[in-house]
Amino acid sequence: MTRYIILVLLTTILPAAVSQAADGLKLLKYNNPGLVVDLGVGLWAWPLPMDYDGDGDFDLIVSCPDKPSNGTYFFENTEGNVASPVFKPGVKIGKGHRNIRVSRVDDKPHVVIPGVEFLNFTKHQFEQTRKLSIPSDFLKKHPKIRKLRANQWHLFDYDGNGKLDIVVGIGDWLDYGWDDAWDSNGQWENGPLRGLVYWFPDAGEPGGGNRPMPAAKQIFAGDKPLEVFGWPSPNFADFDGDGDLDLLCGEFIDRFTYFENVGSRTKPKYSAGNFLKDRNSSDGSGLLKMDLEMIVPSAIDWDRDGDVDLVCGDEDGRVALIENTGTFKDGLPVFRSPSYFKQEADSIKCGALATPYCVDWDGDGDEDILSGNTAGYVVFYENLGIFEGSEMPRWAAPVNLQGGDKVIRITAGPNGSIQGPCEAKWGYTTFTVADWDHDGLLDVVLNSIWGKVLWYRNVGSETEPKLSAAQNVDVQWPGKNPKPEWTWWEPEGKQLATQWRTTPVVVDMNGDQLNDLVMLDHEGYLALFTRKMLPGVAGDGKNARFGLLPGKRIFVDVKGEPLRLNGKPAGGSGRKKLHAVDWDGDGDLDFLLNSMNADLLENVSQEAGEVILINRGPIDTRPLAGHTSSPATANFFGSPKRDLLVGAEDGYLYLKLRVD
Repeated sequence: MTRYIILVLLTTILPAAVSQAADGLKLLKYNNPGLVVDLGVGLWAWPLPMDYDGDGDFDLIVSCPDKPSNGTYFFENTEGNVASPVFKPGVKIGKGHRNIRVSRVDDKPHVVIPGVEFLNFTKHQFEQTRKLSIPSDFLKKHPKIRKLRANQWHLFDYDGNGKLDIVVGIGDWLDYGWDDAWDSNGQWENGPLRGLVYWFPDAGEPGGGNRPMPAAKQIFAGDKPLEVFGWPSPNFADFDGDGDLDLLCGEFIDRFTYFENVGSRTKPKYSAGNFLKDRNSSDGSGLLKMDLEMIVPSAIDWDRDGDVDLVCGDEDGRVALIENTGTFKDGLPVFRSPSYFKQEADSIKCGALATPYCVDWDGDGDEDILSGNTAGYVVFYENLGIFEGSEMPRWAAPVNLQGGDKVIRITAGPNGSIQGPCEAKWGYTTFTVADWDHDGLLDVVLNSIWGKVLWYRNVGSETEPKLSAAQNVDVQWPGKNPKPEWTWWEPEGKQLATQWRTTPVVVDMNGDQLNDLVMLDHEGYLALFTRKMLPGVAGDGKNARFGLLPGKRIFVDVKGEPLRLNGKPAGGSGRKKLHAVDWDGDGDLDFLLNSMNADLLENVSQEAGEVILINRGPIDTRPLAGHTSSPATANFFGSPKRDLLVGAEDGYLYLKLRVD
């Protein structure tokens, strides 16, 4: 019988004892009074800026519609009328809603979702409602609307006749199609996302629920129907100070389009749209951009200086202030770069779709946390130790790791996602930390939205790690590199190109003191890529050269069939997060797999060159996944058993202690 071994970095025994019960997955807290971090909710932020508590300053209400943090949260401003207050941690005031918007009528907030207004929101939240004259599913009956995603309602007097209208921004996805439409040159063969805006005259008036539905009127820009790249989030305000209402839209990716009202207050007419500029743009485009996607701007004079600013939500749950400078250039209002709001630190959050890995990164004797996320970063959370009077570690603010001379950020770009160009700014980094080149220092081996497996060599020291620029993980292929059949691009050299959004697991599987690679292969089977020393090269560590053999499907089920963790094609492929650990303490290597939290793939036999794995189901009962999670293990206390740490779709980290 062959014994399979995982190399584990042990932490120093810490002085504080852990007394809390191991009763399930709980949010991991910063436990660091005075620390300030980015304000955030879970996956997707729908911001509703308003004076919620009636104390004369603007607070933030942020709705988060996705699992497991579904809710609408109140972030209290205790610093008064300042541009960048540090908010209190969010307090849940109700369930989360998609397509929730705040409109201002007579300088009062009116909160609306499709078909419904929540009356006197600051007092009653979601308890009192009125039905609007437009049904929430009106788009199904509209002859020009075919496939809906965004459905963003705005309540105000559009045409200046003294009556409330309803304006709806919609996202039509039928032409886009969503998945696997690249030609061999990386050109998208489907259509774009379509972001369109319609208005319904007088439909917002009280008693509208009892009136016939008025006809929708599509808003034009120039001589064409107004259109942006999905997710329009329409905002109407007098941005140029001429007394009429201009229109500003967001997009699915990260830009803003300005449509000047060249008509009048009572007869709006909009010029062709122009992308807003950022006077401090750092990416060379000159355009005003957010950090991520699925942005939702809300127009408001946040700093009360007489011009209209933007408060904008991002896909990862953060909210930014985009300050209007009050100046114009080339006929466009000029804004400052987005500045993300801050809050008093509470629960640790790493963007969205967090993919944690615990290891003593800085060599000080305790385990830190590194994590990937949708934005494509690799984020470091330093463990500051357990302080007197506390049972849990204290954590430092997050730091984005660098590779070479720039911050690590993997993004799809215009053609790197199976699901099309709308995912240009997503990266989905997932990785393992291990000594890949066997020089005694911890490196990072990473996969992403691309399915290109990379590694970042540590060229620093044990206590001051420093990563070089990314290198390909190469395999000694006997012929042409295999790749997923839907991947339009060809691998470079001997590059490993495999399933997207899957974890590369680095372990010594055969006990030869060389780290191997376990991950999904190009067809979704769990495979072992064995490491070997290349012939004729001295194995002195720093100067050694290693080869990686093609993957073998040695992992099987009880019937002896190769373990295919995901056989779905294209956008449904990959998506498997893995972690290697001897979970049951029997001396062989098990795997944790993403599920509602983390499934145990128990190693029940390793004979005849095969490893039999049985899925024992979730380790905990708490559901954390909308469509994904990412398991890891941690040893923050020097315990005999490693604890469970799960990165959730909402970006938060959840810890389950194993206390005997």
